[in-house]
Amino acid sequence: MKKIGIIGGAGYTAGELLRLLINHPEVSVAFVHSTSNAGEPVTSVHGGLLGETDIVFSDTHPLEDIDILFLCSAHGHSKKFWEENSRPSGLKVIDLAQDFRDESDGYVYGLPEMNRERIAAADSVANPGCFATALQLSLLPLAAAGLLPEDGEINITALTGSTGAGVKPGATTHFSWRNDNVSVYKAFTHQHLIEIGATLAKLQPGHTAKINFIPMRGDFARGIFAVTHLDCPLSEEEAVKLYKDFYKDAPFTVVSDRAVDLKQAVNTNKAVIHVEKHGDKLLVTTAEDNLLKGASGQAVQNMNIMLGIDERCGLRLKPSAF
Repeated sequence: MKKIGIIGGAGYTAGELLRLLINHPEVSVAFVHSTSNAGEPVTSVHGGLLGETDIVFSDTHPLEDIDILFLCSAHGHSKKFWEENSRPSGLKVIDLAQDFRDESDGYVYGLPEMNRERIAAADSVANPGCFATALQLSLLPLAAAGLLPEDGEINITALTGSTGAGVKPGATTHFSWRNDNVSVYKAFTHQHLIEIGATLAKLQPGHTAKINFIPMRGDFARGIFAVTHLDCPLSEEEAVKLYKDFYKDAPFTVVSDRAVDLKQAVNTNKAVIHVEKHGDKLLVTTAEDNLLKGASGQAVQNMNIMLGIDERCGLRLKPSAF
C-alpha cells in the first residue's frame, strides 16, 4: 500500500483527488496539507466527501513518510515549494500546476496517450492542462500521421465549466454572472497553446499550421466541449479509422461513431471524440471533464502508470444516465 501526500488540499483538484484516492485499492492518504484549514476536517471544504472520510487538514507535510506527492497549488507555487523543501530520494511527484510542463527539472509531460512509456519510467510527472488535454487528444492522430496542414490553420472553439477557473471566486465565476451566460476569454493567447504546440511539434516536426484557439466560459460547472476543424485530405472513413487505430490501446479515450455531447464525459475520466468530414474540412468534437481527465483523474491515471498497476485502477467512474 503506497502512501500519498497532497499539497494545496483546499482546491477543486485536491477535492477530486481525494474523492478518487480514498477509494483506491492500492494507496492510502497520509496527509492533506492546507495551512489556512489546518486542524479542520477535509469535509469542511470538500462537503461532498461527508461520510466518506475522516481525514483532517494538516499544517505539516512529512515528505519522508510518503511514496507519492501530488502538488495541487496554484501555478507558480510548485517551483516555490521545491525552493523551500528538500525532496527525499525515491519520492514520486505528480504536479498539477503548469510549472514543469516544459519538462524542466526532469519532469515528464503526463499525457498517457503520447508518453505512456516515459511516464512509467518517471519519478516526476507534469500533469497537462485541462484545455491542453482536450485539444491535444483532438489532434494527436493527425500529427502522428503527418497530416496537420503545413501552411494552413487549425481552428478550435472550446467551452469550459466554471470550475476551470479554480476555487477562488472572481467576477467571472459568480453564479449570478455565469448562469445563463457565455463569454470569450484569452482569444488566440491562452497559455495552454504553449504545451499544445510543443506536443504537436514532437509528433510532426516542422509543421507550420497556425492554431486559432477561442476559449469560452460556459454556463455549467464542469466539463470541456471542444470543436476543431481543419483541412484534411482523408475521407471520413479513413479519418475515423486513423483515430480508432491511434487510440485502440487508450482505455480512457473513446472514438464514437455518433455525435458526442458533454454529459457523456462529465464525472468520468474519459475523453469522448467524434470525427466527421464536411467537404475538405475535418470536424473533430471532443468532450471531457476538466476536473477529471483534464486534471485529477489524469493525475491518478499517471500515478497508476508510474506504479505499474492497471491504468484504470480507481477510475471506473460512471457518467450520468440523463
